[in-house]
Parts: sequence; structure tokens; C-alpha cells
Amino acid sequence: MVTFGTASAAPGEIDTGRLEVGESRDGSPVGLPVAVVNGAADGKTLYMQAASDGDELNGVGVVQQVLPQLDPDELSGTILVCGIVNYHAFQVAEHRNPIDDTKMNRAYPGDAAGTSSERIAAATYDAAVSADLVLDLHQGSTSRMLDECRVRCGTRHRLHEECLEMAKVFGCGYILDQKGPDGQLARAAPDEGVPTIDPELGGCVGWDEQSIQTGVEGVFNVLTHYGFLNGTLNKRPQTRATGFEQYGSPNGGLVDFKVELGDRLSRGQTLFEVTDVFGQPKTEVTADSPGIFWRSRRLPQVATGEYVCSVGTNLDTY
Repeated sequence: MVTFGTASAAPGEIDTGRLEVGESRDGSPVGLPVAVVNGAADGKTLYMQAASDGDELNGVGVVQQVLPQLDPDELSGTILVCGIVNYHAFQVAEHRNPIDDTKMNRAYPGDAAGTSSERIAAATYDAAVSADLVLDLHQGSTSRMLDECRVRCGTRHRLHEECLEMAKVFGCGYILDQKGPDGQLARAAPDEGVPTIDPELGGCVGWDEQSIQTGVEGVFNVLTHYGFLNGTLNKRPQTRATGFEQYGSPNGGLVDFKVELGDRLSRGQTLFEVTDVFGQPKTEVTADSPGIFWRSRRLPQVATGEYVCSVGTNLDTY
């Protein structure tokens, strides 16, 4: 038997349940939705989670579509799934946990006796580091962003090559290979010897079916490559960026982008202009380095210094 929270499955079985992580303000228990898919044959263990940021729903869409397609009789190994990590933020469609105003993906490895976010992080981290591989499904919040995989352990980490290989296998088409902030699961779990990647499945309000399908294909690529399932990989060319330049607005006004997501950029190329409400130009911002237009804000209005867009730099391809 394999148990995760109240979900428990013998070989060849699937079960769902709840992982208790505390109580809500009225004293009722808070349980995260979890699943165990226990293959009929022995093999590795994959841990997969979604919505550690409460407004990043594409990963939930991936879980919703992957689980019904899994037949444990055809599976070698075990898949542990937490379908919604940031329970409180998910309920109100916010990015941060409103109970302690914390971004969950800065709370790992967590603290079982800590704040709400630290307790959730600790409970899910225990599952993650019990596995052989980890997929932490994200999206670029409500910004506009490419489908990408993030390798967050750093290029000098002992598991860097294993994490990069998994990102290539997942196959979003773009990889950001840059050491992440403290507290990210994809930064913390490799320190415990578990290769982990952070697929960022686009960016939208609600969810986006195309990015969800990219994520579903990515999960099955991983399951196939690492021996959980028999099948064929859906391979596509990969572009990796090891640099990431962010641009803010020098002025307040309305942003007019001059490039599209995925465009190849040259140094000095115009990224965006800012106008006043009457359409009069106020400023023009150009790329500091060659790269790919990777991410941008969704709303046109900006204040002085506010984030506008990002460019992936230091590129190579696979």
C-alpha cells in the first residue's frame, strides 16, 4: 500500500483523499486534495503538484486531464499528486495565501509548526522528497508568458544536469535555467537529492487550454521517458535562456508593445512605447541584449518604475 494523506492505494489501484494541513478560521479542518496512482509493476515515484500560487490554475487543468487517463495496470511505479497546494489562496483566486500574506513558493521546505504557508509547504515537501522526481506545475500568474520549464537549482548544483534533462523531456519549447530564490520547491528539493522542475505553463486569467495541453503532453513525456509508461516522446526543439532581463516603465502612462511573445530580439530593438492618455509618446524602451521576448504585463496602464516585460538572454538550443 502507498499512502498520501487519506489516499491509500495497493498495486494496480488509484485512490483520492485529503492531506490535512490545519484548520480554517471556523475550526473546520483544511485538507488539500491528493491522489495516489500505484502502478501494478514496480518503478520510480513521481510527485506532482499544482496551484502553489492560488491564481495559477493551468496546472490544476493539467492534473484534471492527466489523472483520468492513467491506468494503474499499465503503470510501473507510483504517482503522488497534490492537486491544489495553496488552499486558502485558491478559494479566493489570489496569488498569495491570504491567511499569512505569503507566496507559497517561497516557503519551502516549510515548518510543520509554523505559519499556514509553512505548514502546507512542510506537508507537501515531505511528499516531494520521498519521490524520485518532482513536477511543480505553475504558470506566469496572470501575466502573458511563453510556455516554459524552469530549472531553479543553479548551474553549479550537483543535480543540475538531471534537472535540465527533465526540463528538456517535458518539452515546453523554452527553458529558463537560472538559480531561483530561496524557498522555491524547485530550489529546495534538489538539495535533498530529488530532481525537480518548475513548468510555467503560459500566463492567463483563469486557464488556457493550449497551455494546459502543453502541460499534459509534458507530464506524459516525463512518465514515458522515466519508465512509468510505455510510449513515444512528443519531442520538439528547445531554446534555453540562462539570463532573464526585466524592464520597467520610465514613465506613467499606457504601454504599446512593439514585439510579440517568442520574437527573437536584437540589442537596441524597441520593446515598447509609453504614451499619455491622448496618444502622445512619452518614452521608448529598447532591449539591452539580444534574446527572446519572454513575458509581459497584461494590462496597458503603468506607473513610473512598474514592471512591463522580460527578455530571456544567453540563449542556446537543443
